[in-house]
This record gives sequence, C-alpha cells and structure tokens, in this order.
Amino acid sequence: MVNKEFFKQLEEISKEKGLEYEDLLEVFGKALATSAKKVCPPNTSIRVAINSDKNEILMFTQHIVVEQLTEVVEGEMSQMTLEEAKKVKPSYKVGDIVEQPLNTKDFGRQAARSAKSTFASDLKALERRKSYEFFKKFEDEMITAQVIEKNDKFITLNIGQQTTTLLPSAELLPNDDFNVGDKIRVYVKKVEQTTKDPKVFVSRIERNLVTRLLESYIPEIKDGTIEIKGIARDAGDRCKIAIFSNDPKVDALGSCVGEGGNRIREVVSALNGEKIDLYKWSENVEEMIANSLQPAHVTKVLSVDPKTKTSLVVVPDDQLSLAIGKSGQNVRLAVQSCGWKIDIKPTSQAYREGLLEGFLF
Repeated sequence: MVNKEFFKQLEEISKEKGLEYEDLLEVFGKALATSAKKVCPPNTSIRVAINSDKNEILMFTQHIVVEQLTEVVEGEMSQMTLEEAKKVKPSYKVGDIVEQPLNTKDFGRQAARSAKSTFASDLKALERRKSYEFFKKFEDEMITAQVIEKNDKFITLNIGQQTTTLLPSAELLPNDDFNVGDKIRVYVKKVEQTTKDPKVFVSRIERNLVTRLLESYIPEIKDGTIEIKGIARDAGDRCKIAIFSNDPKVDALGSCVGEGGNRIREVVSALNGEKIDLYKWSENVEEMIANSLQPAHVTKVLSVDPKTKTSLVVVPDDQLSLAIGKSGQNVRLAVQSCGWKIDIKPTSQAYREGLLEGFLF
C-alpha cells in the first residue's frame, strides 16, 4: 500500500505535537496490526512493515510451522502444519516462519475505521507518556511557568508541552502577587503519571527552589566550585545559607553576592523580596557556628560537643537580640543550616557564671 499523503500528514503531526516521527510510525503500525487481526482468521499473527522512504506500507500474516496444531496461547505466533506450509513452499520445515502478504484492499470499512480509532487512541497515549517522561526529568528541579488564570485558591500555570498545573495558594510566598501573563519560577516537587495528562506538583516555598535559583544566577555554584553546605528557610521572609569554596582562589561570599550585589539581588527579586543571609561554612566548627549567627558578632564559642553536636555561644550583651532574632528566627535558621544546636548567652552572664575565666578579648 503506497500513500504519500498519509506520510506527509504523519510528518505534520510529528512537528505539531513535538513527537518523534519514528514513534508515530511504530504506533500506527501497531494500530494497523490490531485492526488487521479483525478481518483475518482467529489468532492470526500480523507483521506490519513501514518504509517511509518509499511511502510504502506492507502487511504480512505470520505462522510458525509445526508438525501438529496445538492450542495457541495469547502472545504466541499462530501455527501452520508442515503439510500446509509445503503447499506454500516445499522447502519449509518445522520451526520455520511462513510469511504471506496481506492485501490491504481486503480491509472493510469497519476495519479501516477501527485502525483510525486505535491510532487516535494510541497517539493520545503516546502524547501522555512522552509528556510524563518530559516532566519527570524536571522533578526536584526549577522550571519557568506562565500564569494563565488565578483565583483565591490557586493559580493555573502553563508549564509547556500543552500541559497546565495548579499552584495552590498554600505553596505561594506571602509577597507573591502575580497577574495573568506573568512568568514565574516554580519548583517541581513531584510528577505523577495518570490516565490523562501527567500531574505536576509545583511550589514556591520549597527550600530547594532557592538552591536552584542560586545555581541559575551563580555559575560557580552550578559547576561545583562553590558548594551549598546547608540551607534553612522561612519561605517569603528569610533564608540562611552556608557556602564553601572548593577553590582557595575563589571567594565564596564575593562570588555569590556578585559585583555591586547584582547576583544575590536577582535571587531576592525572583523570591519577591525574601532576604538571603549567606555565611562561610568552615571545617573549624567554632568558626562555622560563629559565622552561622551573622549578622550578630560572636564573643566566643564554648562547650562544643561533637557527639551531641551541641554548643554554647557567648555574644556581646548588645548583640543578644540580634543573635537570637525576631521570634528566635536567626538562631533557629542558624541551627538548621549548620546542623549544630546552639545555646546563646550574653557576655555579662557568661562572666558571672565563670564561663569566660582565662579568656582574653
């Protein structure tokens, strides 16, 4: 069967839907084989050969040669006795495959309609599978989406591949106020395959969204020169990040902040004003813990216990509230980002309790 117009239409479908041309040929071949079985004797095996270079579609019935017919299990090739096979070609022997051309003109309208319907159904299934595979690659990654609709409960986003998803209000930052048409960055939490389009769960409050934004704007983080050792986040308010340079020649803080603060400003802008606190991670635990409490100054880090990962930090009296932070936020984020429990005492109290005896400042 030669049909140049059909192959042209298949190429157009491939371009329109972003599907591989070879995948469409495979889907069509299976649909054609399924429909052909309906006009052939029961349990007949069908092979479809498609030659797109010649715009040609060939179909064959297939039978395996056996001494005596047995019951054919589903999935097995249909059978032909050796006696019948020799009528086709005398040289056939048991175990050979007898392949005979199937004239597509023998197809009735019902079989043709069946082939068309099966192809349409299988094509849709292929689109869904390819769409799922596409988005599955972005799980735990950041993507750019466009707002196409909004209400009090959620925002509807176009995420490409003719797919939309919902961003619930609970996954939005407090300062987020998007309009239809806006392009926003979201973090893909999970992708599930369904009987319809893939279900893509996105968020803007996940802490890894900050990680992906930093990778996006800071090449040294993307290529591994600078490493994020710890991150803690109060989404929409403040994020505290421990960073470390694997190259002594590269300043971790300077690279992340950028000239004139341009790099970190881009990250803050993408998070609608969420504050970003960066501090240097260090293999020296006392130094690392002191850095984690920035912007507060630390007098001394005491009682560091590696087994329980606890520490006592002494700060100047006038730095106590800054070290603790509003509602304990600064110390809480410090603890979460560095992985050490931190107890804070002002210098005056530490002296009274004899904790600073022998220390000179």
